[in-house]
Amino acid sequence: MSTGGLPSRRLMIATDQLKKLQSIDPWSSESIEVSLDTGNGWMKGMLRHRGGHTRNYPKKSYEIQLEDGSIRHWNAEYDDPSMIRNALSFLFFNRIGILAPKTRHCWLEWNGQPMGVYLEIESVDRHFFRKRKLGCRSIFYAVNDNANFGLKDPENGKKKASFWEGYELMLGNRASQQRLVGFIRGLHRLSGGALRKHLTERLDIPNYLRWLAGAVLTGNYDGFEQNYTLYEGGLRSVYRMMPWDYEGTWGRNCYGRPCEIDLVRIQGYNSLTRKLLAFPAYRKQYQQLLRQLLEQEFTESSLMPTVEALHHSIATAIAMDATRKWDTTVFAGEPAFIRGYIRDRRRVLLQELTQWESGKSQKIPMLR
Repeated sequence: MSTGGLPSRRLMIATDQLKKLQSIDPWSSESIEVSLDTGNGWMKGMLRHRGGHTRNYPKKSYEIQLEDGSIRHWNAEYDDPSMIRNALSFLFFNRIGILAPKTRHCWLEWNGQPMGVYLEIESVDRHFFRKRKLGCRSIFYAVNDNANFGLKDPENGKKKASFWEGYELMLGNRASQQRLVGFIRGLHRLSGGALRKHLTERLDIPNYLRWLAGAVLTGNYDGFEQNYTLYEGGLRSVYRMMPWDYEGTWGRNCYGRPCEIDLVRIQGYNSLTRKLLAFPAYRKQYQQLLRQLLEQEFTESSLMPTVEALHHSIATAIAMDATRKWDTTVFAGEPAFIRGYIRDRRRVLLQELTQWESGKSQKIPMLR
Protein backbone atom coordinates (compact mmCIF):
# COMPACT_ATOMS: atom_id res chain seq x y z
CA MET A 1 0.00 0.00 0.00
CA SER A 2 1.03 3.67 -0.33
CA THR A 3 3.11 4.95 2.57
CA GLY A 4 2.74 8.66 1.81
CA GLY A 5 6.34 8.82 0.64
CA LEU A 6 7.79 7.44 3.88
CA PRO A 7 10.11 4.41 3.99
CA SER A 8 8.26 1.28 5.06
CA ARG A 9 9.17 -1.09 7.87
CA ARG A 10 7.52 -4.43 7.18
CA LEU A 11 7.33 -7.14 9.84
CA MET A 12 6.20 -10.72 9.61
CA ILE A 13 4.93 -12.16 12.88
CA ALA A 14 3.73 -15.73 13.40
CA THR A 15 0.20 -16.06 14.78
CA ASP A 16 1.32 -17.48 18.11
CA GLN A 17 3.90 -14.69 18.57
CA LEU A 18 1.36 -12.00 17.73
CA LYS A 19 -1.08 -13.43 20.28
CA LYS A 20 1.71 -13.46 22.83
CA LEU A 21 2.50 -9.77 22.19
CA GLN A 22 -1.15 -8.84 22.54
CA SER A 23 -1.51 -10.74 25.81
CA ILE A 24 1.65 -9.79 27.71
CA ASP A 25 1.79 -6.88 30.14
CA PRO A 26 2.98 -3.82 28.14
CA TRP A 27 5.25 -2.97 31.09
CA SER A 28 7.03 -6.28 30.69
CA SER A 29 10.39 -6.52 28.93
CA GLU A 30 9.32 -9.81 27.36
CA SER A 31 9.97 -10.04 23.61
CA ILE A 32 8.49 -11.92 20.69
CA GLU A 33 10.14 -13.34 17.57
CA VAL A 34 9.64 -11.40 14.33
CA SER A 35 11.23 -10.98 10.90
CA LEU A 36 11.98 -7.55 9.39
CA ASP A 37 12.27 -6.75 5.70
CA THR A 38 15.54 -4.82 5.56
CA GLY A 39 15.34 -4.14 1.83
CA ASN A 40 18.14 -6.63 1.28
CA GLY A 41 16.26 -9.63 2.62
CA TRP A 42 14.54 -10.66 5.81
CA MET A 43 16.30 -10.53 9.17
CA LYS A 44 15.16 -12.13 12.40
CA GLY A 45 14.70 -10.02 15.48
CA MET A 46 13.08 -9.70 18.89
CA LEU A 47 10.31 -7.13 19.37
CA ARG A 48 9.12 -5.68 22.68
CA HIS A 49 7.16 -2.73 24.05
CA ARG A 50 9.03 0.42 25.05
CA GLY A 51 8.30 3.82 26.57
CA GLY A 52 7.11 5.33 29.83
CA HIS A 53 3.50 6.33 30.50
CA THR A 54 2.74 5.65 26.82
CA ARG A 55 2.83 1.87 27.32
CA ASN A 56 -0.84 1.94 28.29
CA TYR A 57 -1.88 3.78 25.14
CA PRO A 58 -3.81 2.08 22.32
CA LYS A 59 -0.93 2.78 19.93
CA LYS A 60 2.23 1.28 21.40
CA SER A 61 5.89 2.08 20.87
CA TYR A 62 8.35 -0.73 20.18
CA GLU A 63 11.98 -1.71 20.26
CA ILE A 64 13.40 -4.32 17.91
CA GLN A 65 16.76 -6.01 18.43
CA LEU A 66 17.97 -7.61 15.21
CA GLU A 67 20.15 -10.65 14.89
CA ASP A 68 23.09 -8.51 13.77
CA GLY A 69 23.04 -6.87 17.21
CA SER A 70 21.57 -3.56 16.06
CA ILE A 71 18.58 -2.00 17.84
CA ARG A 72 15.87 0.28 16.47
CA HIS A 73 13.31 2.23 18.46
CA TRP A 74 9.91 2.84 16.89
CA ASN A 75 8.09 5.64 18.71
CA ALA A 76 4.36 6.14 18.18
CA GLU A 77 4.73 9.78 19.33
CA TYR A 78 1.09 9.39 20.33
CA ASP A 79 0.89 12.52 22.50
CA ASP A 80 2.62 14.85 20.04
CA PRO A 81 0.16 16.32 17.50
CA SER A 82 3.05 17.38 15.25
CA MET A 83 4.91 14.07 15.55
CA ILE A 84 8.13 16.00 14.88
CA ARG A 85 9.16 17.27 18.33
CA ASN A 86 11.65 14.48 19.07
CA ALA A 87 13.13 14.68 15.57
CA LEU A 88 13.33 18.49 15.66
CA SER A 89 14.95 18.47 19.10
CA PHE A 90 17.64 15.96 18.14
CA LEU A 91 18.43 17.91 14.97
CA PHE A 92 18.70 21.07 17.06
CA PHE A 93 21.04 19.42 19.56
CA ASN A 94 23.26 18.19 16.74
CA ARG A 95 23.28 21.70 15.31
CA ILE A 96 24.52 23.22 18.57
CA GLY A 97 27.27 20.63 18.98
CA ILE A 98 25.69 17.88 21.11
CA LEU A 99 25.54 14.29 19.92
CA ALA A 100 21.98 13.05 19.47
CA PRO A 101 20.40 9.99 17.85
CA LYS A 102 19.44 10.09 14.19
CA THR A 103 15.72 9.85 13.49
CA ARG A 104 13.55 8.98 10.51
CA HIS A 105 9.79 8.83 10.13
CA CYS A 106 8.56 5.55 8.68
CA TRP A 107 5.38 3.62 7.91
CA LEU A 108 5.12 0.47 10.00
CA GLU A 109 3.13 -2.58 9.03
CA TRP A 110 3.06 -6.19 10.11
CA ASN A 111 1.61 -9.15 8.31
CA GLY A 112 0.44 -6.68 5.67
CA GLN A 113 -1.64 -4.66 8.16
CA PRO A 114 -0.86 -0.93 8.49
CA MET A 115 0.23 0.23 11.94
CA GLY A 116 0.64 3.86 10.88
CA VAL A 117 3.39 6.47 11.09
CA TYR A 118 6.23 5.94 13.54
CA LEU A 119 9.44 7.76 14.35
CA GLU A 120 12.44 5.46 14.05
CA ILE A 121 15.13 6.50 16.52
CA GLU A 122 18.71 5.32 16.49
CA SER A 123 19.71 3.42 19.60
CA VAL A 124 22.50 4.88 21.74
CA ASP A 125 24.73 1.86 22.22
CA ARG A 126 28.14 0.54 21.21
CA HIS A 127 27.13 0.65 17.52
CA PHE A 128 26.19 4.35 17.85
CA PHE A 129 29.75 5.31 18.81
CA ARG A 130 31.45 2.86 16.45
CA LYS A 131 29.59 4.35 13.47
CA ARG A 132 30.94 7.77 14.47
CA LYS A 133 34.43 6.40 15.18
CA LEU A 134 34.24 7.64 18.75
CA GLY A 135 35.43 5.95 21.91
CA CYS A 136 32.93 5.13 24.63
CA ARG A 137 33.63 3.43 27.95
CA SER A 138 30.14 3.30 29.43
CA ILE A 139 26.56 4.42 28.74
CA PHE A 140 23.81 5.15 31.27
CA TYR A 141 20.14 5.92 30.67
CA ALA A 142 18.47 8.26 33.17
CA VAL A 143 15.19 6.36 33.47
CA ASN A 144 13.45 8.27 36.27
CA ASP A 145 13.81 11.50 38.23
CA ASN A 146 16.11 9.95 40.84
CA ALA A 147 18.78 10.63 38.21
CA ASN A 148 18.88 14.20 39.54
CA PHE A 149 22.50 13.98 40.82
CA GLY A 150 21.06 14.75 44.25
CA LEU A 151 21.07 13.32 47.74
CA LYS A 152 17.31 12.91 48.03
CA ASP A 153 14.45 11.26 46.20
CA PRO A 154 12.56 14.18 44.58
CA GLU A 155 9.20 12.46 45.14
CA ASN A 156 9.33 11.89 48.90
CA GLY A 157 12.30 13.98 50.00
CA LYS A 158 13.96 11.01 51.69
CA LYS A 159 17.65 10.27 51.40
CA LYS A 160 18.44 7.88 48.59
CA ALA A 161 19.63 4.40 49.48
CA SER A 162 22.16 4.69 46.65
CA PHE A 163 23.38 7.31 44.19
CA TRP A 164 22.80 4.65 41.53
CA GLU A 165 19.03 5.13 41.80
CA GLY A 166 17.48 6.46 38.59
CA TYR A 167 20.00 4.93 36.19
CA GLU A 168 20.10 1.93 33.89
CA LEU A 169 23.47 0.62 32.69
CA MET A 170 23.44 0.20 28.91
CA LEU A 171 27.17 -0.35 28.36
CA GLY A 172 29.83 -1.07 30.96
CA ASN A 173 30.29 -3.14 34.09
CA ARG A 174 30.27 -2.97 37.87
CA ALA A 175 33.27 -0.64 37.81
CA SER A 176 31.34 1.72 35.53
CA GLN A 177 28.55 1.91 38.11
CA GLN A 178 31.03 2.54 40.90
CA ARG A 179 32.71 5.37 38.97
CA LEU A 180 29.36 7.10 38.42
CA VAL A 181 28.39 6.70 42.07
CA GLY A 182 31.78 8.09 43.05
CA PHE A 183 31.33 11.08 40.77
CA ILE A 184 27.93 11.92 42.25
CA ARG A 185 29.15 11.35 45.80
CA GLY A 186 32.00 13.79 45.16
CA LEU A 187 29.52 16.50 44.18
CA HIS A 188 28.18 16.46 47.73
CA ARG A 189 31.33 15.73 49.74
CA LEU A 190 33.58 18.32 48.13
CA SER A 191 33.44 22.09 47.97
CA GLY A 192 35.46 25.05 46.73
CA GLY A 193 38.61 24.25 44.79
CA ALA A 194 38.35 20.53 45.46
CA LEU A 195 34.88 20.43 43.92
CA ARG A 196 36.00 22.44 40.91
CA LYS A 197 38.91 20.04 40.38
CA HIS A 198 36.50 17.10 40.65
CA LEU A 199 34.21 18.66 38.03
CA THR A 200 36.97 19.51 35.57
CA GLU A 201 38.52 16.06 35.84
CA ARG A 202 35.33 14.00 35.51
CA LEU A 203 32.89 16.17 33.50
CA ASP A 204 33.10 17.65 30.01
CA ILE A 205 31.86 21.04 31.21
CA PRO A 206 31.43 22.73 27.77
CA ASN A 207 29.37 19.72 26.66
CA TYR A 208 27.26 19.83 29.81
CA LEU A 209 26.53 23.54 29.44
CA ARG A 210 25.50 23.09 25.80
CA TRP A 211 23.24 20.18 26.74
CA LEU A 212 21.74 22.31 29.53
CA ALA A 213 21.13 25.18 27.12
CA GLY A 214 19.46 22.82 24.64
CA ALA A 215 17.08 21.46 27.27
CA VAL A 216 16.23 25.00 28.44
CA LEU A 217 15.65 26.36 24.94
CA THR A 218 13.44 23.48 23.81
CA GLY A 219 11.54 23.60 27.12
CA ASN A 220 11.90 19.97 28.21
CA TYR A 221 10.67 20.14 31.81
CA ASP A 222 11.35 16.41 32.26
CA GLY A 223 14.79 16.55 30.68
CA PHE A 224 16.99 17.62 33.60
CA GLU A 225 16.44 14.88 36.18
CA GLN A 226 15.66 12.08 33.72
CA ASN A 227 15.33 11.57 29.96
CA TYR A 228 19.01 12.03 29.23
CA THR A 229 21.87 9.73 28.32
CA LEU A 230 25.15 9.98 30.22
CA TYR A 231 28.29 8.41 28.74
CA GLU A 232 32.01 8.25 29.36
CA GLY A 233 33.82 9.34 26.23
CA GLY A 234 36.99 10.94 24.92
CA LEU A 235 40.61 10.37 25.73
CA ARG A 236 40.13 11.50 29.34
CA SER A 237 37.01 9.35 29.76
CA VAL A 238 34.92 12.24 31.07
CA TYR A 239 31.13 12.26 31.44
CA ARG A 240 29.11 13.76 28.62
CA MET A 241 25.40 14.30 28.10
CA MET A 242 22.98 13.49 25.30
CA PRO A 243 19.23 14.16 24.95
CA TRP A 244 16.74 11.30 25.20
CA ASP A 245 12.94 11.50 24.86
CA TYR A 246 12.09 15.03 23.76
CA GLU A 247 8.44 14.56 22.82
CA GLY A 248 7.31 17.08 25.47
CA THR A 249 9.01 20.17 24.04
CA TRP A 250 8.49 23.23 21.80
CA GLY A 251 5.53 24.50 23.80
CA ARG A 252 3.75 21.24 24.68
CA ASN A 253 4.23 18.92 27.66
CA CYS A 254 4.71 15.15 27.50
CA TYR A 255 0.94 14.68 27.20
CA GLY A 256 0.65 17.07 24.26
CA ARG A 257 -0.99 19.87 26.22
CA PRO A 258 0.20 23.48 25.71
CA CYS A 259 2.29 24.72 28.63
CA GLU A 260 3.38 28.10 29.96
CA ILE A 261 6.19 29.70 28.01
CA ASP A 262 8.21 30.25 31.21
CA LEU A 263 7.59 26.77 32.66
CA VAL A 264 11.29 25.87 32.42
CA ARG A 265 13.59 28.24 34.28
CA ILE A 266 16.64 29.60 32.50
CA GLN A 267 19.03 27.72 34.82
CA GLY A 268 17.26 24.38 34.41
CA TYR A 269 17.16 21.93 37.30
CA ASN A 270 19.18 19.22 39.12
CA SER A 271 21.95 19.17 41.71
CA LEU A 272 24.86 18.99 39.26
CA THR A 273 23.67 22.14 37.48
CA ARG A 274 23.31 23.92 40.82
CA LYS A 275 26.86 22.96 41.84
CA LEU A 276 28.29 23.95 38.46
CA LEU A 277 26.56 27.32 38.13
CA ALA A 278 27.61 28.28 41.67
CA PHE A 279 31.08 28.93 40.17
CA PRO A 280 31.09 32.44 38.60
CA ALA A 281 33.30 31.35 35.67
CA TYR A 282 30.95 28.55 34.62
CA ARG A 283 27.90 30.72 35.20
CA LYS A 284 29.32 33.38 32.89
CA GLN A 285 30.26 30.75 30.33
CA TYR A 286 26.69 29.44 30.32
CA GLN A 287 25.21 32.94 30.06
CA GLN A 288 27.43 33.78 27.09
CA LEU A 289 26.53 30.49 25.41
CA LEU A 290 22.80 31.09 25.89
CA ARG A 291 23.02 34.56 24.41
CA GLN A 292 24.95 33.26 21.41
CA LEU A 293 22.41 30.49 20.79
CA LEU A 294 19.46 32.86 21.21
CA GLU A 295 20.96 35.22 18.65
CA GLN A 296 22.17 32.67 16.10
CA GLU A 297 20.55 29.22 16.39
CA PHE A 298 17.32 29.51 18.36
CA THR A 299 15.57 31.85 15.93
CA GLU A 300 12.58 31.59 13.62
CA SER A 301 14.75 32.10 10.53
CA SER A 302 17.14 29.34 11.57
CA LEU A 303 14.61 26.77 12.77
CA MET A 304 11.42 27.19 10.77
CA PRO A 305 12.76 25.77 7.47
CA THR A 306 13.54 22.55 9.37
CA VAL A 307 10.16 22.58 11.11
CA GLU A 308 8.31 23.03 7.83
CA ALA A 309 10.39 20.41 6.01
CA LEU A 310 9.77 17.80 8.72
CA HIS A 311 6.08 18.63 8.87
CA HIS A 312 5.67 18.50 5.08
CA SER A 313 7.54 15.19 4.83
CA ILE A 314 4.91 13.34 6.89
CA ALA A 315 1.74 15.28 6.06
CA THR A 316 0.40 12.82 3.48
CA ALA A 317 1.12 9.79 5.67
CA ILE A 318 -0.45 11.45 8.73
CA ALA A 319 -3.66 12.02 6.73
CA MET A 320 -3.71 8.27 5.94
CA ASP A 321 -3.01 7.16 9.51
CA ALA A 322 -6.19 6.22 11.36
CA THR A 323 -4.27 5.36 14.55
CA ARG A 324 -3.44 8.95 15.50
CA LYS A 325 -4.81 10.56 18.66
CA TRP A 326 -5.00 14.08 17.22
CA ASP A 327 -7.21 15.45 14.47
CA THR A 328 -5.43 16.40 11.25
CA THR A 329 -6.51 20.02 11.70
CA VAL A 330 -4.40 20.18 14.86
CA PHE A 331 -1.47 18.64 12.97
CA ALA A 332 -1.87 21.24 10.23
CA GLY A 333 -1.51 24.06 12.75
CA GLU A 334 1.63 22.77 14.43
CA PRO A 335 4.24 24.73 12.41
CA ALA A 336 2.51 27.96 13.43
CA PHE A 337 2.32 26.72 17.03
CA ILE A 338 6.06 25.94 17.10
CA ARG A 339 6.88 29.27 15.45
CA GLY A 340 4.95 31.02 18.21
CA TYR A 341 6.86 29.05 20.83
CA ILE A 342 10.24 30.00 19.36
CA ARG A 343 9.26 33.68 19.20
CA ASP A 344 7.85 33.81 22.73
CA ARG A 345 10.53 31.62 24.28
CA ARG A 346 13.26 33.84 22.84
CA ARG A 347 11.57 36.94 24.25
CA VAL A 348 11.22 35.43 27.74
CA LEU A 349 14.73 33.99 27.88
CA LEU A 350 16.41 37.14 26.58
CA GLN A 351 14.62 39.12 29.29
CA GLU A 352 15.53 36.59 32.00
CA LEU A 353 19.12 36.42 30.76
CA THR A 354 19.56 40.19 30.92
CA GLN A 355 18.18 40.25 34.46
CA TRP A 356 20.36 37.33 35.52
CA GLU A 357 23.53 38.87 34.05
CA SER A 358 22.79 42.13 35.87
CA GLY A 359 22.24 40.31 39.14
CA LYS A 360 18.60 41.44 39.34
CA SER A 361 16.95 38.07 38.75
CA GLN A 362 15.14 36.53 41.68
CA LYS A 363 17.00 33.61 43.25
CA ILE A 364 14.92 30.46 42.93
CA PRO A 365 15.90 27.15 44.53
CA MET A 366 17.21 24.84 41.82
CA LEU A 367 15.97 21.68 43.48
CA ARG A 368 12.38 20.54 42.90
